[in-house]
Amino acid sequence: MRPRLTTKDYIDGILNGDRMVLSRAITLVESRLSGDRELAQQVLMGVLPHTGNSSRIGITGVPGVGKSTFIEVFGQHVVSMGKSLAVLTVDPSSQRSGGSILGDKTRMEVLSHHPLAYIRPSATGSSLGGVAHRTREAMLLCEAAGYEIILIETVGVGQSETLVRSMTDFFLLLMLAGAGDELQGIKKGIMEMADAIAITKTDGSNRPLAEQAVSEYRNALHLFSLSESGWNAPVVTCSATENEGIGEIWDLIQNYLTLIHANGYFHKSRQNQNVDWLRSLIRQQLEDRFFIHPEIAEQWADTEQAVRSGVELPLPAAQRLLHRFFKEE
Repeated sequence: MRPRLTTKDYIDGILNGDRMVLSRAITLVESRLSGDRELAQQVLMGVLPHTGNSSRIGITGVPGVGKSTFIEVFGQHVVSMGKSLAVLTVDPSSQRSGGSILGDKTRMEVLSHHPLAYIRPSATGSSLGGVAHRTREAMLLCEAAGYEIILIETVGVGQSETLVRSMTDFFLLLMLAGAGDELQGIKKGIMEMADAIAITKTDGSNRPLAEQAVSEYRNALHLFSLSESGWNAPVVTCSATENEGIGEIWDLIQNYLTLIHANGYFHKSRQNQNVDWLRSLIRQQLEDRFFIHPEIAEQWADTEQAVRSGVELPLPAAQRLLHRFFKEE
């Protein structure tokens, strides 16, 4: 059994770029044990002055769009320029078993072996929208370890896009061409959040379809008002298998970051990220405390059954339990 690291061991190891210590620190912040949570907060406070210096990039897309393949090739482009890269992947967990499909390291085989790259799969567990509950803290630890670029990949479903948008500087939406009506199956809100849309797998016979998709998305984006950042989201094409368009996507991300640093939006966005994090933590901690409350735990099974059978409506049931919870608090 490995010896338990002290707060100083964690902080020194992370700041020295020790990957083993970094991995153990991320495991620590993901733990729900009260003792681990206390130690994790001490570690985070210790490294906090060394965070915030990375570029945070969120990547999402419909299932089958090839997010992992894109990140593998895009990541290789980033490290080829001598920049250090951390990839935080968020995998779907089984709602029945709590298990997780942590296969990203095998799908990113070349990148995972590069000395400048660090890939960390995380199970989503029960957190809202499929985003791992401690992804933000893992991101801070990676920044403290010196990683210049942080990529966060979402599962591409539900509310995970909104949550990842709230913790990143640039949000890239990957889409497929030729999969039916291009504007079906994607919410307007997700397109409005995107700082760029990239049509993937645009090689071979897919090229004409890709150009048509580019035109359709550009027309759709013209209907949206100019974003607060002052940036007009471009629509581009790329092929990870042919390594086409990858460098162009990197360049447009740099152009975006240059713009928002110059106009002050970057600082405002980072402030908003911190406030969003605060709200997220409050919601999560309230939920955690609610369900472990002795009286709530005692009444939950009967209340759930009453709602399930239609004896009690959800709203009055929720109000009754919340009244009991806050009364006892």
